[in-house]
Amino acid sequence: MNSSPHTPDSTRLNALKSWLQALAPAHGLDLDTLATASADASFRRYFRLQASNRTVVVMDAPPPNEDCRPFVHVTALLRDTGLNVPSILAQDIEQGFLLLSDLGPHTYYQAIQSGLTDAELQVRYREALAALVQMQGAKTTGLPAYDKSRLLQELSVFPEWFVARHCKAELTEKESQQLSVIFDTLVNDNIKQGTVLVHRDFHSPNLMLCTETRYGANPGVIDYQDALAGPITYDIASLVMDARTTWEEPQQLDWAIRYWEMARKAGLPIAPDFADFHRAYEWMSLQRNLRIMGVFARLSHRDGKHHYLDHMPRVSNYVRQVASRYGVFIPLLRLLDRLENRKVIEGYTF
Repeated sequence: MNSSPHTPDSTRLNALKSWLQALAPAHGLDLDTLATASADASFRRYFRLQASNRTVVVMDAPPPNEDCRPFVHVTALLRDTGLNVPSILAQDIEQGFLLLSDLGPHTYYQAIQSGLTDAELQVRYREALAALVQMQGAKTTGLPAYDKSRLLQELSVFPEWFVARHCKAELTEKESQQLSVIFDTLVNDNIKQGTVLVHRDFHSPNLMLCTETRYGANPGVIDYQDALAGPITYDIASLVMDARTTWEEPQQLDWAIRYWEMARKAGLPIAPDFADFHRAYEWMSLQRNLRIMGVFARLSHRDGKHHYLDHMPRVSNYVRQVASRYGVFIPLLRLLDRLENRKVIEGYTF
């Protein structure tokens, strides 16, 4: 907010203020209260300001880097399920501005960091599981397919950005072949699952703590503009293997069982046997977390957002948790040992 008035950032901010000024009479906006609310891994920024006896949120999604239309479309799909998502109060798609209802100032992640009791945590996450099942009942009309080509393309960031750029390593021919087999194995399994609306980042930073009545039911759900129609286990894997918060395996399993029971009861297209579901969501988590390792490396080395590297050890541990359970992924463990300068564990075999 302290940019020179001649920088593109100030130009963008001035355009946003002009748009809000035109909306001020109808919505009771107090532009003097405009303040940064958050920014994410993309070019989007969020602001909060006072509006009569409440607060509202402004999304700034600058074209051509961002497009508001998917957010508007997915909002409608999710609202039809009764999920607690922001209401769109005003929009200017061409400029990339949206005025949204406020779901509150605190995310689940912030609440966890502040020290929820275990009893409070369990209540909040059971609400999140119920919201996930509710969300997966949404229509997928107009959503791109989370298909084999897209899943494989996402995995390409692991060798490109984590291996080559972050670890400054070069894969041997054998390692490249093994990684290719692992990627194909994962994706061929992923695409066999039932298809639902996939949020793609259904985890603690995107779940809002709505403890006050005016914010609606827990959790409020945000940041769903990249939703796709894809594998049903993707979002439960996101939630129980949260890239920002470490959940030990017993807790992961408890929430996964509760989700599976709720999903079956709701008639969602999920494996009828828990053992099959458990393996499927673990393999889905491996696909996701390999991608995240590449994305976090890219955010640091390309975009200068180095704080994402703080979460890299956690995500790597999630990868190791799953890979160590299935023989087909042993070459991945060997590769990680080399890249992360760990002693190669005796007993790994090919």
